Amino acid sequence: MPHKKKKIALVIGAGSVKCAAALGMWKVLEKEDIHFDMLVGCSGGSIYASAMAVGFSLQECIDNTKKLWNKSVTEQRNWRALASVILPGFFKFDNRFSLMSDAPILKGFKTVFGEKTFADAKTPLYIMTTDFETGESIVQHEGKIVDALRASVAIPYIWSAWRHNGHLLIDGAVSNPLPVDVAIREGADVILALGFQSPLPSKVKSISRYAFYINSLMTNSLLHSNFAFHNAAHHAEIVPIFPEFERPIRLFDTHEIPYVIEQGEKAMRAQLDYVNRLLES
Repeated sequence: MPHKKKKIALVIGAGSVKCAAALGMWKVLEKEDIHFDMLVGCSGGSIYASAMAVGFSLQECIDNTKKLWNKSVTEQRNWRALASVILPGFFKFDNRFSLMSDAPILKGFKTVFGEKTFADAKTPLYIMTTDFETGESIVQHEGKIVDALRASVAIPYIWSAWRHNGHLLIDGAVSNPLPVDVAIREGADVILALGFQSPLPSKVKSISRYAFYINSLMTNSLLHSNFAFHNAAHHAEIVPIFPEFERPIRLFDTHEIPYVIEQGEKAMRAQLDYVNRLLES
């Protein structure tokens, strides 16, 4: 009796530009005729998961990353919010505080994904976000992809929370930086879990660097604890893919994408025999 085809999921965790390693994994698996049955993304990983799910080619994914994720998205300060820190009574400080305006990054998302919804995805897509008011992980699987992306990358202090589907949402990495539990819940048999350590800034010279530093500390702690729990309690096969980088890859180092893709290929090839055995067993 032939084996039932196993469902394979790719989970792309938070990691900004390093998430491009998913494209390297994709290249290796395509050559092996291994295709994903679902894609799960968190924070920066949600950008690549979405691009792959809607059917962009490898080169389109690379080109779109450079449009979506570069230093220009943090160049427009949110001066009113900054003023609210100094004069909270006058400028009405609230839970939508952010150091940066979201106009540039939102424009990029709309340019690339337009009015596409989750229903338009060629591969089932799930995007992790966090409920600002409860801390609960909220998985996005319906509605406009742009709304889910904007919420999933709402890094605390940097971009404001995003109201969507009745929730005030922030960065998925705050609650679940590598959401393998989503793939387990959706019935994946083999889960490729692509995760990254968030780098700590070498020098904290500004309020934005301070924000990134605190966020990285929290994300790294959650990454290790959540992954250890699900790896011990899972009912599916979880294959950890943690690419190694011989040099620092900073938040907006899009010029490093070719190198990051190579490291993704290398990390995937190291696990390829094992993945093939899992799929054949």
